[in-house]
Amino acid sequence: MKRSMKEWTIRIVILMIGLTIAHLGVTLFLLAELGSDPFNVMIQGFFRSLQQASGWQFLTHGRVHIAVCFLIILILLFIDRSYIKAGTILCMICGGPIIDFFSRLLKPLRIQDQAMPVRIAILVLGCVILAYGMTIVIKSDAGTGPNDLVAIVISDRLHRKFSVVRIIVDVCFVTIGWLTGGIFGIGTIICAFLVGPVAGIFLPLNEHIIESVVHR
Repeated sequence: MKRSMKEWTIRIVILMIGLTIAHLGVTLFLLAELGSDPFNVMIQGFFRSLQQASGWQFLTHGRVHIAVCFLIILILLFIDRSYIKAGTILCMICGGPIIDFFSRLLKPLRIQDQAMPVRIAILVLGCVILAYGMTIVIKSDAGTGPNDLVAIVISDRLHRKFSVVRIIVDVCFVTIGWLTGGIFGIGTIICAFLVGPVAGIFLPLNEHIIESVVHR
């Protein structure tokens, strides 16, 4: 059934709220300085490998990130274009600026200078917030971040739980990143095995809430 402009607007607003929450989690995760999330470990590995092989000065982590996301979108267009929506492009474009905003806002907390148990607790909190925001984005049904779409497409086609597939995909991202020169820490491992299961808990809850808001 074709959606009205009003419904699309509501879903995009919900997506942006989820995207903001998710990237607050990512920012807490990064400020703890215990490793990057699995997808960005892979991006870091690609970035380092490309710089060493080519010496191109115009390459940056952010540009490689957008390029990889764009490549994922292109591949999914050939697999099933129904997964690619306006929100997918918004996720690709807006994620970086949101992280920059929260980084400036939270930097005075000096999370990286806290005792290790505190940093790990903040990192875990960041993972939970990331998972919660990510499920809002997914259940908005207005589009999803390109890296999350990989797990969604695989889980849909294999009829497997998203939480399990997400772990497998994140472990693959970390492995590729490690092989190509990416750096990861204990936070990367925690994220790889925590975000998927936590998202699996939030997905049905957020689906009920979002559909209630959209169709009230």
